[in-house]
Amino acid sequence: MSTDRAGTPNRQGGTHVRHLSLVDYRSYAAVSVDLVPGPNVFVGPNGQGKTNLVEAIGYVATLGSHRVATDAPLVRAGATRAVIRAAVVRDGRELIVELEIVPGKANRARLNRSPVGRPRDVLGALRTVLFAPEDLALVRGDPSERRRFVDDLLVARSPRFAAVRADYDRVLKQRNALLRTAASARRASRGTSGGDLRTLEVWDGHLATHGAELLAGRLEVLGALEPYVAKAYDAVSAGKGRTRLAYRSSTHGDTVSDTPEPVADRPEFNVDVPTLTRHILSALAEARSQEIERGITLVGPHRDDVVLWLGDLPAKGYASHGEGWSYALALRLGSYELLSADGGEPVLILDDVFAELDSQRRERLAGLVRDASQVLVTAAVAEDVPPTLQGARFDVAAGEVTRV
Repeated sequence: MSTDRAGTPNRQGGTHVRHLSLVDYRSYAAVSVDLVPGPNVFVGPNGQGKTNLVEAIGYVATLGSHRVATDAPLVRAGATRAVIRAAVVRDGRELIVELEIVPGKANRARLNRSPVGRPRDVLGALRTVLFAPEDLALVRGDPSERRRFVDDLLVARSPRFAAVRADYDRVLKQRNALLRTAASARRASRGTSGGDLRTLEVWDGHLATHGAELLAGRLEVLGALEPYVAKAYDAVSAGKGRTRLAYRSSTHGDTVSDTPEPVADRPEFNVDVPTLTRHILSALAEARSQEIERGITLVGPHRDDVVLWLGDLPAKGYASHGEGWSYALALRLGSYELLSADGGEPVLILDDVFAELDSQRRERLAGLVRDASQVLVTAAVAEDVPPTLQGARFDVAAGEVTRV
């Protein structure tokens, strides 16, 4: 972050949310909050709605929640829709983003009061990086957690990949439906017939085309992210450990190497889209009989994983609790620095994380983020937040948000 001659953070070129209003969102019938650049700290007992506020801001940036997989829980009980409005200031210009969440129907979006064709057209108006207790699953959880992390970062850098991901998911769903039908027909005929698979090759082509583009994007963003993660982990852990990111693909073999060569020299980060397309098509052909037997697509980006190395061992299964927290935090801080380097510093959200960290990690984290354009912090107890982040303070209780 840049500073002026007096050493005060210069946030004029950064991004911040100036105002947030919610209608029938989670626990709020209606609430409006004026926010400021720099630290904003929301304090209140658990269950009072602190996380709901920052979740809504994250939803504006990603069109998704870090807590639930579907939109239905975001709408207040008894209501038919929820509305999020955010005034975003970026490079001195203000943009109003409005989202209407309607479970079971298509959501709607507006930019500066004008409707847009699809909600994903608002992606890029606000970028956020959110760190929450759930992020420990990035290190210890299933591959789906790491795939989502990479894809969300990819879309934050290049919003067009939201369409690529949606296209891939649509084709995958259609192909799986065809395979399930074939598997059922095969079982019904006791293995004498695999059903009508005349269109399977067409879906293979679509899956390979969209999958290769998504895979190429993932590899590029991981290659760009890796040095930032290494730097962040070094800062958070005070130099105790060396990180490396690797990609394990289901389509062209195990790309994970056991040596810490530079990203530019590692083959998994240097494969073009046409080559990846051929890899996927070849892998689909090899897996054809197994897929028909099981009724599911067995290869493609939806089956891949990101391997997080700590020293000479994978972090999953070997990192201690403290090392896992440091690694998860490094992934988020690395994302923040990467997005900032791309231009347009994101809003940083720390949702109930200080209670999970020991005092040394708290102080290190606060020191790393205190000069960000905007930091949104939630905490059950104000004393959990280091003094360097005690900026604007809001008390949250019983559906009310009060500036202290």
